Amino acid sequence: MLKHLLIDNYALIEHLEIQPDAHLNVITGETGAGKSILRGALGLLAGNRADTKVLLNPDGKCVIEGTFDIANYNLKKVFEKEDIEYDTTCIIRRQIAPNGRSRAFINDMPVPLDSLKRIAVRLMDIHAQHDTMQLFSNEYQRDVLDLYANTKTLLEIYGKEFRQYRKIIKKYEELKNEEIRLRKEYDYNIHLLEELEKADLEKINKEELEQELERLENVDFIRTQMSIAFNSLSDEEYSAENILREAVHALSKTSSFSPSFNTLYERLNSAMIEIQDISKTIESESEELVTDEETAGIVKQILSALYHLENKHNVQSSEELIVIRDQIADKVRKVANFDDNLKDLKEEILRSKAYLTDLANQLTEQRKSVVEDTQNQINYLLGELGMPNARFQIEITPIALSPSGADLVEFWFSANKGISPQPLKDVASGGEFSRLMLCIKYRLAKHISLPTLVFDEIDTGISGEIALKMGKIIQDMSKTHQVLIISHLPQVASQGSTHYYIYKDNSADRTVSRIKKLSNDERVKEIAQMIGGSTPSTSTYNSAKELLQVK
Repeated sequence: MLKHLLIDNYALIEHLEIQPDAHLNVITGETGAGKSILRGALGLLAGNRADTKVLLNPDGKCVIEGTFDIANYNLKKVFEKEDIEYDTTCIIRRQIAPNGRSRAFINDMPVPLDSLKRIAVRLMDIHAQHDTMQLFSNEYQRDVLDLYANTKTLLEIYGKEFRQYRKIIKKYEELKNEEIRLRKEYDYNIHLLEELEKADLEKINKEELEQELERLENVDFIRTQMSIAFNSLSDEEYSAENILREAVHALSKTSSFSPSFNTLYERLNSAMIEIQDISKTIESESEELVTDEETAGIVKQILSALYHLENKHNVQSSEELIVIRDQIADKVRKVANFDDNLKDLKEEILRSKAYLTDLANQLTEQRKSVVEDTQNQINYLLGELGMPNARFQIEITPIALSPSGADLVEFWFSANKGISPQPLKDVASGGEFSRLMLCIKYRLAKHISLPTLVFDEIDTGISGEIALKMGKIIQDMSKTHQVLIISHLPQVASQGSTHYYIYKDNSADRTVSRIKKLSNDERVKEIAQMIGGSTPSTSTYNSAKELLQVK
C-alpha cells in the first residue's frame, strides 16, 4: 500500500506530498492542471525511463519518492533475490539530475532499473487508456486465467518438471553432438593412443635418460679426467697421498706431547685414508668406463620419441603425456559407450515427457473449469458498464509442451451485437478496452491480493448511470485493495474515500501544479463543478450531495 508520495521539481509540480488512505483515493482537477503528470511520476517509481525534459527547474534535481507498507505482500524472498535489504516499509526513490543522469533507490540502496521494475510491479499496477498493451499478450492472458483457476501449486510442480525435462534433453543433445565429434576423431584418437601407449611412459625417467646419454657420449673425456685425478692423488711421486703420508708420519711423532697434537695427527690420518679410498674408487669407476654405442643409440631413440610426443602435444614432461593419454583413452571408451548412454537418456526423456504431459493435461482441465464462469461474470460486468451486447470469451488451444503447460490462452472479444468475437488485439477500442480491463481486474481482486491499483482515464467515453456503476465497481474493489484513480466524472469521483484536487497556481512568476486534500464541503463544491461547471446552481449542489451519499 502506498502510504506517502513526494514529488519535487517534476513537470509542473514544484513540490507535492500526499498520504493516500487504504481504499479509494480520487484525484480530480481542471484540464492541464497536472493530473496525468501525477501518473507519470508514479510511472517513474515503477521503472519508466526519464530525461531532463521532466525538470520544472532545469538547474535543480527532480526527486520522486514513494513509501509503501509491504508487510502483507510476502516479498522477503523477492528482495533477497534482488540482493536488496528487506523491510516491511519500502521506500522507492527516483532522482533525475540536471545533466540527465537518473538514479533509482530502494530503501536508500542504489539499484539497477531492472531490479526496480521487478520490485515495483509487485507494489503498483498502473493502468491508463493508452497504456494497456499487456492485455494483448497471450502470456498475460494465460497468467490472468491461471489466477482465476488458482493453478499456482500445479504450475510450480509442472515448472520444476519442465526444467528437469529440458535439462535431460539438453544433456541428450550435448551427448549426441559429442558422439558426432568423437566419432569423427575416433581413428585419429586411436592412432594417438597407440603412439602414447607404445612409448611406455610410466617407465621413462626423462632426467635419468638425459644424464645417461650425456655420460655415454663423453666416455673418453670422463676417462681422461679420471686419470688426471687418480695420478694427482696416488700415482705420482709428489701425489697427494705421498705428501699426506709424510705429514702423517711427522705428526705421529708429536702426538704423545699434547692431546691437541694427537687430534691433529688423527684428523690428518683420516684425510689420508679418505684420499686412498677416493683413489681406489676413481680407479674402479675408470676401469668400468667403456664406449657403448649400442646403448647410447637405444637411449637416443627413447628420448627422441619422447621429445617428439612432447612437441606434438605441446607439453614438457612424460607426466603430462600420461594425463593426455588417459584423456584420449577416455574419449575412445566413450565412443564405445555412446549407444547405451544415449538409449538411457532417451528413455529418461520419454518418462519425463509422459509425466509432464499428464501435468499439462491437469493444468488444461483446471483452466477450462473456470472458463465458463469467468466469461459469464465478465460479460455481466460489461453489461453493467453499458456494453450489454459485448461478448468476452476465452479460447484454449493445444500447443506443444511449454514452460507454462500445453495451452495457448487467448481472450476474444466483440463489443457489438451480431459480430462474432475475435482475438482481443484485433477488435477492442480504447474505451472498450479500458472497461474490459477494469472488469478483469475487478474479477482478479476477488481471488488474489493485488498491488496498489492506479487508474487514469479509465472512465473515458462513459457518463450517467454507467459512470455511476463504474464508480461503484471501483469503490467495491477498494474495500480490499488500495486504489488511486484520476477521474473527470462526478459519478466516479463521488465514490472516493479520500479526494485530492490538483490545480494550477499562477501567483508566482511561473505556473505550477499544486494538490490539496478536500474537506467534505470542498468535495461537494468540486463534484458540483464537475457536474455543472464553474458556477453550479443550487440544484447542481443538491445533485452533488446526493452523489456523495451514494456509496
